[in-house]
Amino acid sequence: MKQKMSCNLFLLAFVLGIGGTFQYGLQISIINSPAEYIKSFIHETWLKRYGSSPSEEIITLMWSFIVSIYSIGGLLGSLFAGYLLVRFGRKKAMLLTNIPALLSAALMGLSRLSGSFEMIIIGRMFSGVCGGLALNIHILYAGECAPQKLRGAVAITASTAIAVGKFVGFALGLREVLGVEALWPILMAVNALPALIQLLTLPFFPDSPRYLLIDKKDKEGCIKAVKQLWGDGDHAAEMDDMMAEQKAINGEKAKSVCDLFRDKAVRWQLITLFLVSSCMQLIGINVVYFYAYSVFVKAGIPPAQTCYVSLGVGITEILTTVLCGFLIERAGRKMLLWKSYTVMSLALGLLTVTLSLQDSFFWVPYCSVALIFIFIMSFGIGPAGVICPLPTEIFIQSYRPAAYVLSGVTNWIQLFLLGLVFPFIAEGLGSFCFIIFFAYCLSWKEEADSPMAE
Repeated sequence: MKQKMSCNLFLLAFVLGIGGTFQYGLQISIINSPAEYIKSFIHETWLKRYGSSPSEEIITLMWSFIVSIYSIGGLLGSLFAGYLLVRFGRKKAMLLTNIPALLSAALMGLSRLSGSFEMIIIGRMFSGVCGGLALNIHILYAGECAPQKLRGAVAITASTAIAVGKFVGFALGLREVLGVEALWPILMAVNALPALIQLLTLPFFPDSPRYLLIDKKDKEGCIKAVKQLWGDGDHAAEMDDMMAEQKAINGEKAKSVCDLFRDKAVRWQLITLFLVSSCMQLIGINVVYFYAYSVFVKAGIPPAQTCYVSLGVGITEILTTVLCGFLIERAGRKMLLWKSYTVMSLALGLLTVTLSLQDSFFWVPYCSVALIFIFIMSFGIGPAGVICPLPTEIFIQSYRPAAYVLSGVTNWIQLFLLGLVFPFIAEGLGSFCFIIFFAYCLSWKEEADSPMAE
C-alpha cells in the first residue's frame, strides 16, 4: 500500500514537473547555445530593413533585452498566479500555464522564417509568463498533494525539475543535437513538447486534497483525491490535520498580497519569505547559467568545449538537489543553508582571484572551473532545495497563493535586473564581476547563522 501511494504521488510530481518548473529551468539554459546565431540573425535582419549594419552596442542591447524580457514575462506570470490558483484551483491553473508555452514556441520557432527578431522577444516574454505561472503553481500544487511524511521529498522534486530543465537545455544545445545555425529556431521552440505532454496527462490526476477540502468544502472530493494519490490506507491523521486547518481558517477567503502586508500576525513569516526569496537571484546562480559561455571562456575553457562543461554543471545540480531531498529532514533547513552559503562565499571569493590570475599559471583556469562546480554543488544542496517550498511550510492555506505571488515577484524583478545589467557589469569589472555575489553570499552566511533563520 505504501508503494502504491508513493508511485501515484510521485507520478503526479513527475507530470507537474515536466510542464512546471522544468520549463523554467529549460529557458534559463537553452538561450546560451544559439546566442551567436541569434545575434547574427539580428544583424542580418537589421541590415535588410535599414540598409546599414547595427553597432555592437545595439546588438548587445538587443541580446540583453532578449535574455531579460523572460523575467518581465515571469513577473507578469507571478502576478496572475495567485488569481488563477484561487479562481480555477490548482489543477486547472497548472493546465493554463501551458497556453503561453505553446504561444512562445510558435513565435520563436517561426521568427527566422518571418524575418522578425521581435518575434523572439515576444516569444521569450510568453515563455517567461509560463515560467512565472509554473514556478508558483507547481510548487504549491505538489506541496498540498503530499502527506506530511513525504512533503519534503515531493517539494524537492520541483527543484530537481528545474535542474533537469537546465541540463536538458544544455544537452539540446550541443552541436550534435540542435546547436547548429540551421536548427536554432527548432531549439527555441522545443518547450512546446513538455507543454503538450502535461496537457495530455495531468487531466487524469485529481486536484489538491487540501484545496478541495479547505477552499471548496468538498470533503467527498478530498477523500477521493487522497485515495487516488495515497492509496487506501489509514490517513485519518492527515485528514484530521486538514480539518483542523479548515476550522482554524473558519471560512476565510484567500488573502491578497495587500492582506499579507497588513496582517501583523504573519509579519515574521513575511520578512523571512522576502529575505530568503531575494537570495535565489542575488547569489548569482542564474547569472552563471545565463552567461555560462562567457564565464567558462573567462575561466580558460576553449570556446568549442564550453557546452560540454555546461552539461557537467547541469548534471551536478541534478545530483545535489536529489541529495538535498535525502538530507533536508535529517540535517535541517538552517544547517543546510548555513553550510551552503559558507561554501558559496568561499567559492566566489576564490573565483574572483583565479579569474584575475588565469594568465599567470597554466593550472589556474582549471581551479576556476572547479570553483564553479563547487558553487553549483553548494547551491543545489542548500538554497535550491530548501527555499522553493518555503511558502507552503510557513503560511496557512488562505495566505499561500499571496505568499507565492510575493516570492515570485521578488524573484523575477531581481532576475530581470541582473539579466539586463550583468553583461555591462562583466565588461566593466572584468574578472571582479562576481565580487558582488560574493559579498551577498557572505552576508547571507551570517544571516543563516542567526536565530531568526530557524
